[in-house]
Amino acid sequence: MFNIKFIKFQPTTYVLQYKNGKIKREGAGLSFFYYAPTTAMVAVPMGSEDVPFIFEENSGDFQQITVQGQITYRIHDPKKIGALLNFAINPVTQQYISDDPKKLSQRIINVVKVLTRKGLQNLPLRDALKATDAMTTVVAAAVKDRSELQALGVEILGLSFLAIKPTPETARALEAEAREQILKVADEAVYSRRNSAVEQERRIKENELNTEVAIETKKRQIRETQMEAEQSIQQKQHELQQSEMEAKIALEAKNTDLVLLAMDNAKREADVRAYAVNGLMQAYLGVDPKLMQALSMNGMQPGQMIAMAFQELAEKAGQIGQLNITPDLLREVIGNHNR
Repeated sequence: MFNIKFIKFQPTTYVLQYKNGKIKREGAGLSFFYYAPTTAMVAVPMGSEDVPFIFEENSGDFQQITVQGQITYRIHDPKKIGALLNFAINPVTQQYISDDPKKLSQRIINVVKVLTRKGLQNLPLRDALKATDAMTTVVAAAVKDRSELQALGVEILGLSFLAIKPTPETARALEAEAREQILKVADEAVYSRRNSAVEQERRIKENELNTEVAIETKKRQIRETQMEAEQSIQQKQHELQQSEMEAKIALEAKNTDLVLLAMDNAKREADVRAYAVNGLMQAYLGVDPKLMQALSMNGMQPGQMIAMAFQELAEKAGQIGQLNITPDLLREVIGNHNR
């Protein structure tokens, strides 16, 4: 009566109850009474397990590196693994009676380690340190296809490499090299910035010179335009002066023609007057001068006649002894002259 006991399992635990070497009941999350002296139980956890791992490997250039990650798996075929590994438990304490359940995770890690070594042996150190994602993809696919895990009924749910690190000495060397590279890049950035500043200054100077050249070119164009305008004005003035000179020349030519015509007319008039005078002279030739003088005095004013009388007296002044002229006579002569 005291050997009949009750046991209860979690829903994620698959139980196989053996009685006299044969399976009496099996299933997940069972609870039942059993007879202890003749009962053996196998409890296979079916929930997912996260197993962290860390191990050391060598890169393709024989540099030691540390690989850290995590693998997630679950047992999807409890009967298969129960036949290969000892998952028997003590019904009273529900503890495993062997170390096989603990060795399962190490077996899976060993498979991951083998596949990781295969992937890293072709990569140099620098590439290996940057191959976390690539290694995760390659190794995860390879682990899922491993026959030993399939034979155990284990399903790989996920694999991730958290870090691939070099040794501290190698890390310091890489850090120094990277630091020098960073400093070199910084120096190149400084030089580039300086070169850029010099280039910008050169462009500014070039733009200023181009601006000055453009200004001088524009000034020259303006001056040329002004000179062309002045030349056009001078040409117009020259044409105007030429036209004025031609007009004056034409006017002078007409004046010359007019003068010549006037001279010809004057000459003809002089010839006519000379002919008339010559005719008069011929007519007066042989006439007594006294008669001519008398004729010329015809119609003279009294004052003129007195003046002529004084002229004759002056001509014969040497023959005149004394001459008296009264004031009345002079007054008369002056008065007639004023009139």
